[in-house]
Amino acid sequence: MFPALETDLKQETLPDPYEDFMHHHLQYYGYFKAQKSNLPNSATHHRVWKTSPRYMLNGSFGEKDDLISDTLETETFLWPTYLSSAGHAQVDAVNRDSLMLSSPLLRSRQLLYDDLDEVNPRLREPRELFSIFSSRGPLQAPRWPIECEVIKENISHIEWVPPQPEYFYQPTGDEKVPEIVGEEQGTAVYQLDSVPTEGAYFTSSRIGGKRGIIKELAVTLQGPEDNTLLFESRFESGNLQKAVRVGIYEYELTLRTDLYTDKHTQWFYFRVQNTRKDVTYRFTIVNLLKPKSLYAVGMKPLMYSQLDAITYNIGWRREGQEIKYYKNTTDDGQQPLYCLTWTVQFPHDQDTCFFAHFYPYTYTDLQCYLLSIANNPIQSQFCKLRALCRSLAGNTVYLLTITNPSRTPQEAAAKKAVVLSARVHPGESNGSWIMKGFLDFILSNSPDAQLLRDIFVFKVIPMLNPDGVIVGNYRCSLAGRDLNRHYKTVLKDSFPCIWYAKNMIKRLLEEREVLLYCDFHGHSRKNNIFLYGCNSNSRKHWLHERVFPLMLSKNAPDKFSFDSCNFKVQKCKEGTGRVVMWRMGIINSYTMESTFGGSTLGSKRDTHFTVEDLKSLGYHVCDTILDFCDPDQTKYTQCLQELKELLQQEIHKKLNNLGQDMDLEGSWSDIPLSDIESSTSGSDSSLSDGLPAHLLNLADELNQKAMLKKPKKKRLQTRKQRNEQYQKNYLMRELKLTENNTPQERRTGRSQDLGGRPG
Repeated sequence: MFPALETDLKQETLPDPYEDFMHHHLQYYGYFKAQKSNLPNSATHHRVWKTSPRYMLNGSFGEKDDLISDTLETETFLWPTYLSSAGHAQVDAVNRDSLMLSSPLLRSRQLLYDDLDEVNPRLREPRELFSIFSSRGPLQAPRWPIECEVIKENISHIEWVPPQPEYFYQPTGDEKVPEIVGEEQGTAVYQLDSVPTEGAYFTSSRIGGKRGIIKELAVTLQGPEDNTLLFESRFESGNLQKAVRVGIYEYELTLRTDLYTDKHTQWFYFRVQNTRKDVTYRFTIVNLLKPKSLYAVGMKPLMYSQLDAITYNIGWRREGQEIKYYKNTTDDGQQPLYCLTWTVQFPHDQDTCFFAHFYPYTYTDLQCYLLSIANNPIQSQFCKLRALCRSLAGNTVYLLTITNPSRTPQEAAAKKAVVLSARVHPGESNGSWIMKGFLDFILSNSPDAQLLRDIFVFKVIPMLNPDGVIVGNYRCSLAGRDLNRHYKTVLKDSFPCIWYAKNMIKRLLEEREVLLYCDFHGHSRKNNIFLYGCNSNSRKHWLHERVFPLMLSKNAPDKFSFDSCNFKVQKCKEGTGRVVMWRMGIINSYTMESTFGGSTLGSKRDTHFTVEDLKSLGYHVCDTILDFCDPDQTKYTQCLQELKELLQQEIHKKLNNLGQDMDLEGSWSDIPLSDIESSTSGSDSSLSDGLPAHLLNLADELNQKAMLKKPKKKRLQTRKQRNEQYQKNYLMRELKLTENNTPQERRTGRSQDLGGRPG
């Protein structure tokens, strides 16, 4: 609508008076001087492209070298840009008027507005000036560490559900166990240059990653008869480090570890080209780290054929024969490694195919989905999108607030909250598909969805670790650590995603009750879907934290296993989101684990989960919340009774195993639940590695400052001293009453004073 404004964003954008004021105001106090921290991976050292629409999500990263360093990287994009058409529909509504021109009034972004759109005259907690997500503005393309090479091609996949169940592979016992030969006897056909590992740390990022010409890492074909596969993984969520050809159709693959670490190899996602059909290829991944895997009990890898997608509308499918998971006998003198080998036949000659550990869901996939919500005139009325914070690399961590507008302030204040998050572990893309199913339903016009929006405020963080997702990590952020072990962190600049998430929830708890917290994860060693929760020590809420999981198992009996749920709080899990939120006062605080494999239950027994199965879990979460909060408490009461009976059976079973006999009538409920429940040793969780070396001193300094700020505790008085002080205070009050009050007033005051005396 304003073609003249689209020519050059930098020159034509109108200034926002409020932003201009805040910029100069904060600059005066030193917040824009890039002096907040000397840490090389703090926000002050992010490298930022100048604001130009050429550098947005359209896949063209420009050619300029003029980087600027800006502590807050304020965004003032008000004019439309366009998404790449490859794999995504054009967005129609991005040609709307700018926020500046369409709004007659300028609002201070520091003032709070309630559900009735009425201003609440108090200032927000000071925040970095992150822009609110808007369909009127562009989406920033993913930012990569400057060490990472990134190809310019747009990688996208269609969403598809196989028409027939995909059954587990049935091992025959005769599967081949290839001997690992390596480059000494093979030929490296793909190899990344050195990437940062343990000892290095994140310093800066840019759109498009490493500058300069992107090298061609795959080998050069010698002619049309050369049948060497061409490998590639330098795209979002890809992580292949090396491919070695050890036979005509046989390849050994090495996965890249999580950046700035030397471990966490589990997730894989890579591309192959120059395929031949009707021949059997063998792939062997040689550096997996977990001694146990679902691949050992029937799980198959995923394959995607680009020609099948274009021609037959076929997407990701489970493929593979002769699947074997085994220990790598090559001893490198460090940690033991494990191998996954499988054979496959490609459906076409000269095809482009992909292999993945699980259905990929990238940061760009999320941004396109959120943009469709922002441009939906109905959904955008009750789903507000904003930036919670920036990640280490400067990628936006999005926060969705979903609720129907309230009719009165009292109605708005009475709403309870539900907090959901996903992808704190980037390689667990299962969480994103469950989250997508949840969002699809809660944003729909279903009567149940409308009811949920009427009675709840949903706070949703769909991707907690965008940096890890972008670079293809399995478990860590660019700090080189598992974020789900650092929810207690004081290092805001090093762990911004979880620091801001925790503080958002902390503020939310001050406003309203949070009924439920759930963080969506993936599990590589157990089938089905299940929850990890926490045990309440309060007899008032005894077993209550188990009601929601039991209800969910009844609503999704062929996918969700209550028997696999666990509620033990181990010391090594104290830094997880589940435990930290529970200690903050959220009784129903859970980690949802969804398998990379499939179901062993009901009608879906022995079949792999599809994306539709996972999305249906998002719907079942909504359905179970309604059951859980039903004014008719019949279901709730029945579940509590069933839980008591199940627990009694478990206690009897444990006592019998110990050779003990005990009459539990009247006393069984006094047994601590922690003594009954086994540990979550089946969890995929890793132990905390502690802080990276370059952050240890900073953490010590911050903790020392926090200790200095704490008021010194008063020395405890003896009972004699307390009694003397009490008598003194009592006599002083009596004297004052005698001097100031009438006789009747003195009698009343004395009786009230004695009535309030501490026992």
